[in-house]
Amino acid sequence: MPDRESPWGRGRRARAADAPGRAAPGPRATEPGAAAADEGRDGGSRELRLYGLNAVRAMFARRPEALRKLYLVESRIPALQPLLKYCAAHRIGYRVVEDEDLRRLAASSHHEGVVADVLREPPLPLSTWLESLDAGPQLAIWLDGVGNPHNYGAILRSAAHFGVSAVLLPRHSTLALSGAAARVAEGGAERVPQVRLGRPENALAQLRGEGFQFAATVVSGGDNVFETTLPRRLVLVLGAEGEGMDRDFAQACDLRLSIPGTGAVESLNVAAATAVLLAAWHSRR
Repeated sequence: MPDRESPWGRGRRARAADAPGRAAPGPRATEPGAAAADEGRDGGSRELRLYGLNAVRAMFARRPEALRKLYLVESRIPALQPLLKYCAAHRIGYRVVEDEDLRRLAASSHHEGVVADVLREPPLPLSTWLESLDAGPQLAIWLDGVGNPHNYGAILRSAAHFGVSAVLLPRHSTLALSGAAARVAEGGAERVPQVRLGRPENALAQLRGEGFQFAATVVSGGDNVFETTLPRRLVLVLGAEGEGMDRDFAQACDLRLSIPGTGAVESLNVAAATAVLLAAWHSRR
């Protein structure tokens, strides 16, 4: 992994988790082609290619104006009638295509019968997100180097389930929502705000100023998450797959948490560990 900015320099890393057609009536759309690039920092593009039924439905339910093109197989027409009516009313191109077309569009066999090109939602600045919070308990996730899109999607799904207020993305993180992550998130990507941080020391100061404490998640040597009192306003810091989180960052956190187990395997992967940690915090609320 390339060198990343750390507020404490290039410290050692404490391992946190292991890596784990026929034209439909209406305007004609662009012919199916190669999948649009949707990786890179904040996507590197104004558009994102979504696929998967729940991912596309969740986008449409929350921000239908983001829809730009829609492709679907014939068997999905009944389930996607609201989207098709919206496309017809707003002159948005859509096409009924074959399964193989969707495989090419999504660059995946897991398209679930629908692909949509949508406007990408940019991450919020930290100050904007903090201003939107109420005074009650809040839980956020700081992703310190997590890069696998499937793990990211699983984290977003768990975050939505347990009511996480935001996913915090460090200043130089290349992590951004991709089609693969959105499909795995099963709609969770539309429920959890992504927040882009500025300078690490400034972000820490802003969050602490709003009453947040920080908990590093480590494989061993931390407090048992099931027995530890967890703050009502908490930022869980989760490290990169395989490499873990910055050791100096871990030491600077208010808490260091571990998930006890049998020891039959070294650890849970970052997505599975996230679900356990979120459940532990949620159960106290």
